[in-house]
Amino acid sequence: MLINFSKMHGCGTDFMVIDAVTQKFFMSENKIKSLADRRFGVGFDHLLVVEPPYDPEMDFHYRIYNSDGTEIQMGGNGARCLAMFVTQKRLINHRDIHVSTLGGKLVLTMLNDNQVLVNMGNPVFEPAKIPFRAQNRTKTYLLQVDSSHILCGVVFTGNPHCILTVDDINTADVLGLGEKISVHERFPEKANVGFMQVINVHKIKLRVYERGIGENLSCGTGACAAVAVGIEQGVLKSPVTVISDGGELTIEWQGEGYPVMMKGSATLVYDGVIEF
Repeated sequence: MLINFSKMHGCGTDFMVIDAVTQKFFMSENKIKSLADRRFGVGFDHLLVVEPPYDPEMDFHYRIYNSDGTEIQMGGNGARCLAMFVTQKRLINHRDIHVSTLGGKLVLTMLNDNQVLVNMGNPVFEPAKIPFRAQNRTKTYLLQVDSSHILCGVVFTGNPHCILTVDDINTADVLGLGEKISVHERFPEKANVGFMQVINVHKIKLRVYERGIGENLSCGTGACAAVAVGIEQGVLKSPVTVISDGGELTIEWQGEGYPVMMKGSATLVYDGVIEF
């Protein structure tokens, strides 16, 4: 069986995108791993599968898988690529696109110059809903990692995120410390770990250790999480430019009760056909 797919990227995070609206196929964990291999497969950070809507009020449902085959709740960079994909493939004919994911519902708006605006929904700071083991909600938590005590912020922006503020992201122990925090016992569903360097109240640099992947060139939900935590802690003001190795995103958040808005690019690399 032959399956059409597209290779896309959003700020350097790359995706294999499959239309499961007009095509039917079965995807196993081992198959995802083999396709993700950059030498023997297509190669990608995430597999993104566009499905018919589960909810009649939505346009699509989409599922997103890490390169190790595990399914995750949501991806901000993937959401922008999805919007570009369904628009270019003419699966939809209007600019506002309503989609559901395991992590919640999103509204994606196509702008000019390959830019997409994503309503990421309201950030969740309540520990039990992230989920994060804590007795009470606070703006800063103390996390014990080995013999060290780490100050961090915790939030759900489609995925659980732990945000650390560092003096210099170039010297931050993203791989070592990021991995340990990602699987920390206080995160029962694991977490993405962001290392944020504040340049000024409207600009940060960010590196993210993603659960199931490791460090990536950028992380859309991670950018939203870092800005939400930074504004909650009083060190940032909306809008915020988030600079990662893969590019820049613009994040806006007006505070409690408002959704996080993310604007950034989505790029088609190539279209292909593969045999399943």
